[in-house]
Amino acid sequence: MGNMDTKLKLGVFFALFTVLSILFYNVELSYIVGAEEQSFTMFQFIGPVAGGMLSPLLGIASVLVVEVFWKLIAGTFSFEPFAVVRLFTVAAAALCFGLVKKEKLAGVLIPAVGIVMFLAHPVGMEAWGYAALWVIPIGAAFFAGNLLARSIASTFQAHVIGSIGFLYLVGLPATVWWGLIPVVLIERGIFSLGISLTYVTLASAVQTAGDLAKVDLGFLGVEKKYAYSPARKVDG
Repeated sequence: MGNMDTKLKLGVFFALFTVLSILFYNVELSYIVGAEEQSFTMFQFIGPVAGGMLSPLLGIASVLVVEVFWKLIAGTFSFEPFAVVRLFTVAAAALCFGLVKKEKLAGVLIPAVGIVMFLAHPVGMEAWGYAALWVIPIGAAFFAGNLLARSIASTFQAHVIGSIGFLYLVGLPATVWWGLIPVVLIERGIFSLGISLTYVTLASAVQTAGDLAKVDLGFLGVEKKYAYSPARKVDG
């Protein structure tokens, strides 16, 4: 009975998280260089957090449900190769956010493979400095006990997959890739901070609600050191 109760609670939070993610999906941040008809949204903030607060698999499921649902509603769903690749960018970030604290490979594998694939492409070899950016998430994965480091590792998973898809399926000259390096550093820095702030905000809201209602939230991935609850009793 207890197991069934936990599954029910997870189902409720999955639904709530998915609805909230759909709202975030509609808040645009910036367009994608080279694909101005597509844009980054605040979904890049909340999507990865799903992998940590729900579970890696439920996080991926939530992200994909939101991606497919909104694209169908907006009439922009497409089986065009790059559009399909983009479906899995935030899902990869959610998987990393949920796993990397315990399994470093979750933050290392995609960037490492991405570096190899980028340099294997003629244009990518010319723009080798762009691939060097992916050493950042590899390093961050080893400090994933820290929320910001985990956020950095996670947001770069999405970046690697999107960039490799762009390189092989869309194409940009090497000069553009070199010019994008400072843009990526700023962009991923903002996304990392956004993911961290979103996690703290949601974790704090959930923990506060749980404390007020006296409900055990052990089934959620809420790290109490990042959850600020005014209802929590202070020892001593």
